[in-house]
Amino acid sequence: MNVSNFLYSYLNFRFIIASAMHTRRGFEIYYHFSNDPAGLVLNLHVLLPEGKPEIESLANTFEGANWIEREMHELFGITFLNHPEPEPLLSEGNWALGVYPYRKDAKELKKE
Repeated sequence: MNVSNFLYSYLNFRFIIASAMHTRRGFEIYYHFSNDPAGLVLNLHVLLPEGKPEIESLANTFEGANWIEREMHELFGITFLNHPEPEPLLSEGNWALGVYPYRKDAKELKKE
């Protein structure tokens, strides 16, 4: 069982949101969870390699993860494995396929 399922199934945490960054270390994702009755917020930090940023999707367990994972895929190129609805959310007509505007090298790609 993965950590997010444990938090949900055994500790009654709900998924709030996730956020991503492209840093020198790779792609960093912060998953934010809450246990509202206890007044607790828990943040999980995941580091993905720059060469192949992939992670299992949370959208099959947490419906609220669907859009944010699709957004992170389009902006950073992070692949969310087994995502139930991988269609584009934002990028259609806004930038070229395979261009990820929030990557560190996005400005360099635009110049070429």
